[in-house]
Amino acid sequence: MSNTSSIPVLRGRGTAVLRSEQDGLVLERPSEKLTIPVRAIARVYAGERSVTVELRALVGATPAVHRIEDVSAAAAVAFTDAVNALLPQPVEEVDGPALVELRTFTRTWVETYRGKVGRVLLGCLGGTLVLAVITAIVGDEKTAIAGAAFMVPFGGMAVVGLWFGAVSIGPWWHETRLRRHGVTVVAAQAADGPWKYEYMDSTGTTRVFTHPSTVPSVQVSYDSQDPSDVLVLQDSSTRALDITLGPCFFLAGLAALAATIGLSVVTILGIPLS
Repeated sequence: MSNTSSIPVLRGRGTAVLRSEQDGLVLERPSEKLTIPVRAIARVYAGERSVTVELRALVGATPAVHRIEDVSAAAAVAFTDAVNALLPQPVEEVDGPALVELRTFTRTWVETYRGKVGRVLLGCLGGTLVLAVITAIVGDEKTAIAGAAFMVPFGGMAVVGLWFGAVSIGPWWHETRLRRHGVTVVAAQAADGPWKYEYMDSTGTTRVFTHPSTVPSVQVSYDSQDPSDVLVLQDSSTRALDITLGPCFFLAGLAALAATIGLSVVTILGIPLS
């Protein structure tokens, strides 16, 4: 599709963008990118504040559509008029959806897991601070301040230990499951920027994720029921280190947590600390 420079770029709801390129249209959303070649496009039409791209379909099939909403009404009309004017006349039957390239941008399982663990442990740290304040207020006058002061570092050690334990044991367990029941493929460096890798799942969707590495390719495994659940496989030495040190950190964190709670109890009851 030539003369694309005069076709406006449509910016819609959220951060959705529909723009023209030399070989077709590109629809970008926060989590995905659709590349629609010109051969796959039947027509483009504008709504009140939306633009719909209708794909060519085989005889008897319902045409698939892709839509961007909350765009400028004037830009929508200009966009559809310009694109439709440049579309070639169809000379053969085409299955439009089969020509569309879908690339999704997803967080790896480890990123999602660490985010959940971090939120839980931040809550634990906040709970520790609240407990220290309560202990200082209602505890025995002779030991309240000292007990509350000791509770804060104990609580911090508990959070650190539980964090390192959880981020070691959790991924190890999940990787063990995926190695047995998941689908293992090679992910190659993507052109989207540094630390970006992409792989194609069993549905033909290209999925892009971030991994802190500069090697040309990495081995990944994903859940067959949820292809976006991807995990970069570790080498055997890293896995052995995780399962060796992970439980030690976790138990140390539990011990520090128990000490924090115990210190609060003895302080409130007025039991001497020494």
